[in-house]
Amino acid sequence: MSNTSSGTPSTAPATIASAASLPPRVRRILEVFMTQVSSDLGERINQMLVEYEQQLFKLAERARSNEKQSEQFANLHALRKSRADLLPMFLAGLEAEVAAVRQPRAPESSDAHERIEYQTLTLVEDAEMDQDIVLREIARRHDARSHTPLYLMGQRFGVLAGAPAFEPAQLPVGPQVLCRVLRAAVAAAFEIDLDSQLLLYKSFDLKVMGDYGKWIEVLNNLLAQQGVLPGLVYAPQRARSDRGSGSRRYGGEAMPADGSRPMTDWYGHSSPSAWSAFGIEDAGASHGGAAPGPAGAGGAGSGTAGHAMAHAQSPHGDADGEASSFATLQQLLSGRRASSAGGPGSNATGQHGATPAGGMAAGPATGPRGAFSAEARSGGLTVPMSTHDVLSTLRTLQAMPVSVTPGQPRRTMMDVQDTLLAQVREQHGPNATLVQQDADTFELLGLLYNEIEREVQRDAPAVELLVRLQVPVAQAALHDRQFFLRPQHPARELLNSVAESGAAWLGAGDADPQLVQKLHHAVERVVADYNGDDEIFESVNNDVQAHFRAMARKAEVTERRHVEAARGKDRLEVAKFRAAETIEQALQGHAPQKFVQALLNQAWADVLTLTQLRNGEDSEEWREQVAITERIVATTASEAGASGDEGAPPLDAELTGQIETALVQVGYHGDEASAIARRLSSADGEDETTSRTELTARLKARARLGEQAEPRKKAPVDRSPQEQEAHDYLRTLPFGTWFEFTSNQQGDLTRRRLSWYSPITDNALFVNQRGQRIGEQSMDSLARLMARGQVRVVTQNKSRLIDRAWQATVTALRNLAGGAPAAATEASA
Repeated sequence: MSNTSSGTPSTAPATIASAASLPPRVRRILEVFMTQVSSDLGERINQMLVEYEQQLFKLAERARSNEKQSEQFANLHALRKSRADLLPMFLAGLEAEVAAVRQPRAPESSDAHERIEYQTLTLVEDAEMDQDIVLREIARRHDARSHTPLYLMGQRFGVLAGAPAFEPAQLPVGPQVLCRVLRAAVAAAFEIDLDSQLLLYKSFDLKVMGDYGKWIEVLNNLLAQQGVLPGLVYAPQRARSDRGSGSRRYGGEAMPADGSRPMTDWYGHSSPSAWSAFGIEDAGASHGGAAPGPAGAGGAGSGTAGHAMAHAQSPHGDADGEASSFATLQQLLSGRRASSAGGPGSNATGQHGATPAGGMAAGPATGPRGAFSAEARSGGLTVPMSTHDVLSTLRTLQAMPVSVTPGQPRRTMMDVQDTLLAQVREQHGPNATLVQQDADTFELLGLLYNEIEREVQRDAPAVELLVRLQVPVAQAALHDRQFFLRPQHPARELLNSVAESGAAWLGAGDADPQLVQKLHHAVERVVADYNGDDEIFESVNNDVQAHFRAMARKAEVTERRHVEAARGKDRLEVAKFRAAETIEQALQGHAPQKFVQALLNQAWADVLTLTQLRNGEDSEEWREQVAITERIVATTASEAGASGDEGAPPLDAELTGQIETALVQVGYHGDEASAIARRLSSADGEDETTSRTELTARLKARARLGEQAEPRKKAPVDRSPQEQEAHDYLRTLPFGTWFEFTSNQQGDLTRRRLSWYSPITDNALFVNQRGQRIGEQSMDSLARLMARGQVRVVTQNKSRLIDRAWQATVTALRNLAGGAPAAATEASA
């Protein structure tokens, strides 16, 4: 992003009119294009400057000291003085980029070393780094948001340039070029401090780049109207996933198939999966293509199940398809009850909507529900209650406080059903009961809640919040059966948000008190205001999601700082290795004194390391230091003067001065630098002013450059085939991929985010949910853990806690329903 680094050659024309290499038609199209760009950006830049001036004035008014206020007013004065210069400079820079479309363009490289003039002794120039971070983040965000229109724009500019399609970094109106041109224009137009420049860049992001994606589409349409690839569209091909094949295995754990993308979102809120399609069709396949039907249904039941399977794969289908999917779940429940009871007396009549709830509970869970079932089976006349009456009773229960007794189990969904039945029977007689659909709804919710609680920490605040949500969630499921079918049902979304806040994989420092407080208010609002309208769920969930987005932004900022630090450490480690390698190559065939070699490997290695960091290996400064290294070795390894007959050889004054200057630049004091320089520039390696013992003591007490960094670890070469496969797979993962680590022998999991890894040193940086650094380890060790099954990648289809809980629920239903056909046959006989 530096204004000294540009993809446009220095010999490029400054205007479209002066570009001699442009054909007439291309010139005319670019002039029309630039006219539109100037008109659009001119208005937005002016709005940006107005807001920026207001922000500077507010900062000056709120300054806490006279000195700060004077600085802000100085920035404000500089802005007003040169405000009119920014827009012409900015547009001139853009026109130069547009006019140079047919000039050879060097490929952009994010790892390229930019030449920066350093005034102080620091590894990184703070002003340059801060501006780079802000502008790089702006460009990266808009690159990602406008991927498709930028791709189309690159194709069209490739046609105009008579060259291959432009990459987003090369587009004259791409986010990276816009940010680079802005930085150059601000540096040339304004004399303001760094903080004010960063504030201006943020205003640019809001006012100019706010609707960047739509603006690029407008420019694409303009070029299409001018005859540049009219009608061009882009439809990306999506990888087809094969559930039966396509997955690789290592250490007993399957690598994600092509259709399972790694989860990179914060807080586990990726796209929800379709519940009704997940697991239900597998259940049908495992029983010969039809789910087990209720007892006595005979062939009609099988036909209904087959019809349900046809619709279960379309969770967004019509109402009939959704009803059929819920019927499939009911049939799985019926098979579960028949399998659990093992006798004909435990099953229902199979007439959904008219069967009492007694048949539902004839499983391993007894208690009050078992008593109701016995009464229903005894031949007493049952009174099915309408769903409307059940919802009315639940609204009464919703207003009642939840009693919590220390040492006693918390309320479950089946306890809610028991309390509901007790109140219903008080109002409508002892034979009142639930219709089968309502009873099945409660049973499904109970199973789902059981699976959710398995993945939530027992002492987490989320447990109490989940209990508070039981009655509203039951009402939502009874009021709308799509709770089990629609992936983005508001009640499910809120339920997932609450459960994720107490997930078992959260570490001790990952809990966020502000999030817990936000969820507590959301649950209390639902309990107080829900009356059957899902709008309240949607409203509170929007508030929670807004809080999640704010947390994600904070986590991204924190993570970015750790990534920049890790990259700096990585560059330092590479530079130290390159410096040691250069010294080792220079010493080949020479044998200076051991004390001189120690000075080379310590003091002079710091010089080479810092030169490598600042200027890069292709710079003239690096070549000069390498030449000095070779001169030092040649001078100190010379046998001249070794006999002592002609006295000590004279010092190389030029070499001494060069060494001393370089040592002072890396932080050595003048007397130390002089003593080391004299020893490195003479054949005998001696110095009359400072003894070896004194100089050695000084060097030992001195902290070396990058000494706090961890020593470089060499990865073992011998990997097993599974470990090598895992290592190759890890190096294909994007930054931000989440991993689950097995933290102890009990199988507890901890999630960590792979924020960055170095392809050179193999180091990987991990952070937690809040963007805080957890630790670093090598990709080699990570691959070995993965091969042993102690680490696995979190994929998008398994990232949401509630989706995993539903998967476990359907799997349990399918397994328990395995013996249902035999029980159903006995019952019908």
